[in-house]
Amino acid sequence: MPNLKDLKTRIASVKSTRKITKAMQMVAAAKLRRAQEAAEDSRPYTKRFNAVMAGLAASVGGSESAPKLLRGTGSDQTHLLVVMTAERGLCGGFNSNIAKLARQKAAELKAAGKTVKVLTVGKKGRDALKRDLGGDFVGHVDLSDVKRIGYANAQGVAKDILTRFDAGEFDVATIFFAEFVNVVTQIPTAQQIIPASYEGGEGDADSASAVYDYEPGEEQILADLLPRGVATQIFSALLENGASEQGARMSAMDNATRNAGDMIDKLTIQYNRSRQAVITNELIEIISGAEAL
Repeated sequence: MPNLKDLKTRIASVKSTRKITKAMQMVAAAKLRRAQEAAEDSRPYTKRFNAVMAGLAASVGGSESAPKLLRGTGSDQTHLLVVMTAERGLCGGFNSNIAKLARQKAAELKAAGKTVKVLTVGKKGRDALKRDLGGDFVGHVDLSDVKRIGYANAQGVAKDILTRFDAGEFDVATIFFAEFVNVVTQIPTAQQIIPASYEGGEGDADSASAVYDYEPGEEQILADLLPRGVATQIFSALLENGASEQGARMSAMDNATRNAGDMIDKLTIQYNRSRQAVITNELIEIISGAEAL
């Protein structure tokens, strides 16, 4: 049984930890508002962009004149998995859930005889996949020095992916990220970006084709917009990831603060009981000594 000094030291230590987790919770809450607004503001543009691209892709179809980003290489042997996670931890299962989804996808592809290559965006994803997929790593994008995610960051990632595609390093590219729903819910998501796959609603695609008369032809417009579409999808994923990370961290730090409070209560009760036992023993010794005289 620990003595009174050890219990007192432990209580002070847990109280210090609670102060840290409470401060981190408040910081995450402040960052969450900005990150959530950025993610939600990007959704209408991304949705409408995808609807227009879906209409264009439907009009072009699988013709030989379609851009390579749309029709693909004609093979699906080599897959590039772009795993997008956070640069920091202490955010619950946010990073591990994305890494788990990527790991499952890689296992399925390898079981089917496919070649898997992994490009990581974020330090935690690289650390989580290093043991199982370390031999499949082909690159890493470090965003630890970026204070606020911008479109330029997405363009840098997209340029890296497109350069590898033009060099024939892979046939299919899939990004992995967490879609933000609310503070307690972030959904790990896999989205194919090459060959481009746009899923707009039927009404959106029809209206996009009906309203706009494209000049020059659809093939030329797609050749220009498809690389921009890859960057747009990556930017949207980065924003969703940013909001999901802060939401997960806020929830995790709230739980840690509550657990620290419960631990302090239990240690305080244990401290008081031990202190009462010490006092009782001292009283018994005094009374016994007095009776012996």
